[in-house]
Amino acid sequence: MESNEEIMLKELTSARGVPGNEEEVRQVFKKYAVPYADKLMFDGLGGIVARRAGDKEGPKVMIMGHMDEVGFMVTQVTDKGFLKFQTLGGWWGQVMLAQQVEIKARTGKIFHGVIGCKPPHVLTAEARKKPYEISDMFIDIGAADEAEVKEWGIRPGDMVTPYIEYRRMNDTKFMLAKAWDNRIGTAVSLKVLENLAKEGHPNILFAGSNVQEEVGLRGSRTSTHLVNPDIALALDTGTAGDTPGMTPKESMSELGKGPQILIYDASMIPNKKLRDFVIDVAEEMEIPYQLEVIAGGGTDAGTQHITRDGIPAIAITVATRYLHSHTSIIHEDDYLNTVALVTEVVKRLDKETVEKIRSFE
Repeated sequence: MESNEEIMLKELTSARGVPGNEEEVRQVFKKYAVPYADKLMFDGLGGIVARRAGDKEGPKVMIMGHMDEVGFMVTQVTDKGFLKFQTLGGWWGQVMLAQQVEIKARTGKIFHGVIGCKPPHVLTAEARKKPYEISDMFIDIGAADEAEVKEWGIRPGDMVTPYIEYRRMNDTKFMLAKAWDNRIGTAVSLKVLENLAKEGHPNILFAGSNVQEEVGLRGSRTSTHLVNPDIALALDTGTAGDTPGMTPKESMSELGKGPQILIYDASMIPNKKLRDFVIDVAEEMEIPYQLEVIAGGGTDAGTQHITRDGIPAIAITVATRYLHSHTSIIHEDDYLNTVALVTEVVKRLDKETVEKIRSFE
């Protein structure tokens, strides 16, 4: 029987939510946040933040995942009833062909499709050696022509998301789903909110999830401006280095070995005192962790730390295999240990500790 925890993870990953169209995910977040929040707050782009005051005079601590997943948008319907599309977020063309997708029409009805291209049989030997151009791909929904697609209610601008069913891999702790990036960060935010509602905390907690991270860390800028926190934590996914062909230079992280504490990524260098504080908490509580560098990508901490006058921020991530594809894999222990670490970090961020972290005198 599935635990309540696993049911939440399944609901979050099953929800459809590309950049700019995160409503399904927002509704799941609200469902799980309402029992533990003093109030819900929304920024102008659709980011959601659950506020819970432990000490009303304490510092403001923000922990944020992001709701959006990499996906697509319908841009054109051909006269033969095929859909042309725009990628939303970073996609590598080689993981896209022959993959199933779902199209959500304005009416809310869901249609099934598959990403197609010319068959290799008609390509030259030279062309078959090269990655297929994304711009030449299309989505086949089994329609007879453009008129039938229009009758179904599918229009340019409609959301397209990867299709895959959540599953636990062969009764192990490895968990397969779409959109772990970044429904797992959203799940961590919700679970830490629940933990601290029960255990108490010496601050005002703002636990939430941003929009439009995958298209340039946009929603983080607006939600951080809304909250104006004293400390900010971005909760996201990071690359795993434990698959064949990966080298320590590319990633040293392994699934099951603990949350990743990012010491550098392409969007930020974390606040040194906050970084050391997080590491010290992990070691004090004997929570396994991994130090990671992500030179080719960023997290919402990238815009958190440069909002307003500058905010001490850091990213804590869950190692994930096959990021930005239809199928990604995480390890259950990494999720649970990330929740444990973030919970303990927030519990220790009292007024005196935050003042020390923020002081440059």
